Amino acid sequence: MRLLALPVLLLAASPASAAEPIVGRWLTENGRAVVSIQPCGKTLCGRIARVLVPTPGVTPTDRNNPDPRLRGRPVQGLEILSGFTDGGKTWRGRIYDPEAGKSYKSIVTREPGGLKVQGCVMMFCRSQHWKPAA
Repeated sequence: MRLLALPVLLLAASPASAAEPIVGRWLTENGRAVVSIQPCGKTLCGRIARVLVPTPGVTPTDRNNPDPRLRGRPVQGLEILSGFTDGGKTWRGRIYDPEAGKSYKSIVTREPGGLKVQGCVMMFCRSQHWKPAA
């Protein structure tokens, strides 16, 4: 009877799997911005640290936000990742797309050479691959 209990105790004592860290500065897939991911209280968040390729002739503001009061806020400094928590092998939270003015459920995974960033509606997800920024 004691031999059967040993494997159960060993499994209970092993640490839970944690997602690989994602804190840092990341170049978006389209190369238009650098996003800085940092702790925000008990979760992680990400802000646009720098706009690299602004749209010519257009002031980079959150002009597509569904809330008219927020449309004039600058894109640089805008929080686009929020509430990310360690989900085991992934980080889970919300992502805001300022070009569409919409927020989505998001899953971020550390992979060789960068991050896989997904925005999801129901079970359908679109992925981007972000690289470390210098």
